[in-house]
Amino acid sequence: MNLSGFIARRYLFAKKSHNVINIISGISAAGIATGCAALVIVLSIYNGFDSIVQGLYNACSADIVIEPAEGKTFRPDTAQMEALRAETGVRAVCEVVEENIYLTYGSRQAIATAQGVDSNFTAVTALRRHLTEGTFDLQDGDNNQVVMGRMLAYNLGLRTSFLTPLEAWFPARGANVSLMDPMASLNKVRLFPAGILMLDNAFDRKYIFMPLRAMQDLLGCQGEVTSLEVYATEDALDAKGFATPALVDAVRSHFGEGFTCKTRREQNDTLYKLISSEKLAIYLILILMMIIISFNILGSLRMLIIEKTADVEIMRAMGAQEGLIRRIFIKEGWYISLFGIAAGVIIGLAVCLIQQQFGIVRMPGNFVVDYYPVVIRLSDILLIVGGVALIGYIIALIPRPARKTGNATVSRRLQA
Repeated sequence: MNLSGFIARRYLFAKKSHNVINIISGISAAGIATGCAALVIVLSIYNGFDSIVQGLYNACSADIVIEPAEGKTFRPDTAQMEALRAETGVRAVCEVVEENIYLTYGSRQAIATAQGVDSNFTAVTALRRHLTEGTFDLQDGDNNQVVMGRMLAYNLGLRTSFLTPLEAWFPARGANVSLMDPMASLNKVRLFPAGILMLDNAFDRKYIFMPLRAMQDLLGCQGEVTSLEVYATEDALDAKGFATPALVDAVRSHFGEGFTCKTRREQNDTLYKLISSEKLAIYLILILMMIIISFNILGSLRMLIIEKTADVEIMRAMGAQEGLIRRIFIKEGWYISLFGIAAGVIIGLAVCLIQQQFGIVRMPGNFVVDYYPVVIRLSDILLIVGGVALIGYIIALIPRPARKTGNATVSRRLQA
């Protein structure tokens, strides 16, 4: 039988002679419960925003991007392309040309980052899910069409129902600038609006998508691309949705040192590091709060030790070792922490599940979701329980029962 645990539980639930000890113990458990609930809720909401942000970036990022190590464009080798498309785990390979271009629509102008993409891209891209108007079709017979971000379309005064074409301009390669007619040194293509996207403000005010051939004509780089985008099959992705190392190594094997192959994580390396560091900072701040709250247990244990001094002397007189007596009060303090942790985790999970199911708390302003997103992860729950339980155990180690000399009190208690 675990004697120290049995006595600690009796002390925990038994009525004390000084009611303030019960009050302080209840406050300690309530404080820990509140802190644990806050940890569960805050980290789950952060996970929700994290999943939304990563989903938005994943929609416009390929699983692997191949770019030239030097220079801006290159001409894809036919044999390499065929071998790459035949690679196990490769769903599609898309040719892309990206460049900043000048746009005019009526009397309005804008600078945009244009991507010329082939038909493979339009078939596999996840951007279709973020269309707010029109379709993601870049070719309508002989007409070149364009899909652009919502803010860029708003600044240009453009809608998909308008028949007036958008004009894209870019300096012609090797052309001499004429002072009499500067526009003669610019290439121009006409694009009809087909769709409008909405991801986030940074993307929406910057990007447009047009047919690859139209982009190559505009830049004067027929047959050249700035990158190749590789999209993987489901079985070639890991649990987090990134291309497996085996697929990355296989793709790299088809290209020499003159090329770089970046995974989705490497394409957005700063974003993923920022997300990880922010979550760690939030956890550490809330854990610091839990350390401060847990010091209530210290006061509760000290008062309990004072109240139970006579009981301690009786146990010593009966032959109890100091280790047993100390374990009783350590477990007493730890039980207070564990009860608070259990209550806090249950409350936090209940709040998160209610928010997931019913969306009680709405997002202010105009965001991509109407309610605060919540994603519960078992790893976070284990981290919270482990961290707070360790803090409670360390706090419980601090107070020590004092050893009293003399046995007058002991004799009176034994006679009673």
